[in-house]
Amino acid sequence: MWIVLALSVFCSGGGPTVAQETGETAPAKKPPNIVFLFTDDHACAATGCYGAGLVTTPSLDRLASEGMRFNRCLVTNALCGPSRATILTGKYSHLNGFRQNGDRFDGSQFTFAKALQKAGYDTAVVGKWHLVSEPTGFDYWNVLPGQGDYYNPDFITPAGKERVEGYVTDIITDKALGWLDGRQDKDRPFVLMVQHKAPHREWLPGPDHLNMYDDVMFPEPATLLDNFAGRESVLAENEMEIGSHMRDAMDLRIFSEGDMPQPFQNSMNRLNPEQRQNLIGAYREENQKWLGNPAEGDERTRYYYQRYMRDYLRCIASVDDNVGRVLKYLDDNGLTENTVVVYSSDQGFFLGEHGLYDKRWLFEPCLRTPLLVRWPGNIQAGSTCDRIVSNLDFAETFMELAGLPVPADMQGASLVPLLRGEEPASWRKDFYYHYYELGTHNVAAHDGVITDRYKLAHYYARMDENKKPQQIDQWELMDLQVNPNETRSFLNDPDYAAIAQELKSRLVEMRRELKVDSQ
Repeated sequence: MWIVLALSVFCSGGGPTVAQETGETAPAKKPPNIVFLFTDDHACAATGCYGAGLVTTPSLDRLASEGMRFNRCLVTNALCGPSRATILTGKYSHLNGFRQNGDRFDGSQFTFAKALQKAGYDTAVVGKWHLVSEPTGFDYWNVLPGQGDYYNPDFITPAGKERVEGYVTDIITDKALGWLDGRQDKDRPFVLMVQHKAPHREWLPGPDHLNMYDDVMFPEPATLLDNFAGRESVLAENEMEIGSHMRDAMDLRIFSEGDMPQPFQNSMNRLNPEQRQNLIGAYREENQKWLGNPAEGDERTRYYYQRYMRDYLRCIASVDDNVGRVLKYLDDNGLTENTVVVYSSDQGFFLGEHGLYDKRWLFEPCLRTPLLVRWPGNIQAGSTCDRIVSNLDFAETFMELAGLPVPADMQGASLVPLLRGEEPASWRKDFYYHYYELGTHNVAAHDGVITDRYKLAHYYARMDENKKPQQIDQWELMDLQVNPNETRSFLNDPDYAAIAQELKSRLVEMRRELKVDSQ
């Protein structure tokens, strides 16, 4: 049924749909197909349609222009595996059991894939899985073991493991489109999860983009040289600084051809002779210049930032190309009109903000992830939504799209009303975040509450000098309106005393409402 759109300041678009103009009721359609395009560590700033000006991404920008762009999609736990578990279950990490990378996903629990499969959908997942246990609820699965490799990757299937020659982003798309081509009953609806490794560390570009951006100098973020002065000590203790913690060869492709470090040599051994020659050649001239006269201090950070950005964005270019391949396949096979296409990532990523790379923190660059949704006939083309939404909401959305009831123990909310331009009065006004993992990059365990304007973070555990967990009690209050770059805490500002107390009380309430384990 066509739904008349009630557009608002939060979810806004252009003119009326055909159904609005005529008042006609269209005949009932079969449940829509769902294509879920998913990347790893994609910052919103690295997508043209989000307006940061770093790059153009024609295929992703097409999705935004033909659908809805969500400007405030937040993740529950900015880490690869936990995000995937939340998407499958519609539950926070403490309830789905996957708190940190290395945990094992309990495949016996309820997932949206199982529900759609039972309801008659063909279900498939291709690409990065990263949940340790084998996929359940999928008629077809063909996934990378662990993090996977960029070149000549291994894939695991119910039949075992195979190695495929080529570049991983292209191969994942090949396998996904091959599954669509080979479906026996083309009249059945399907849900296809296309999950890319890119642009995850080590940001190894594909052969088609090795020299892309060679002559580009990317604008530095205002906080590139931030040292967290005047902030809580756990922030400055991090080990994810571009100038100090990136590995020359593995992360930045800075190496001497006659003296490659062993980890990088092992990685290069995976490439065939042509791939290896092309990759080494792409960096040769730049490496000779740098190694002949390397800089230190701030200039080193600035140089490393440029090297990092070029490879990261080259990986994004491959993703965008392959999103275009999927959209073309839908067009060419008459599937576009009844297919919901969703693009997102497991979290955002630091692109030099605060001098950092990686994710995990409750800061905007990694807390916020891209979310683009196209649903012809239901979403106003080119619309945007500023409501707080989350990867916690994806499973519930897919359930409603399939016409299925949402189980009461799921913790998110279907995005379908927002997609149709409605404004539910009960939509969330704040959001709970919780990061658990200790050790990697020396990030403190923390949780917090987030509103449209404020964030309250509580850092409650870190590793001590002996690499053992230590309980701490550090707090920060951020005001995104006054200080959008998040370089200051307002916790001890007397003008913010009432706000801080209100958010602390709300944090206690949210832990209780969401059944969060005591810290």
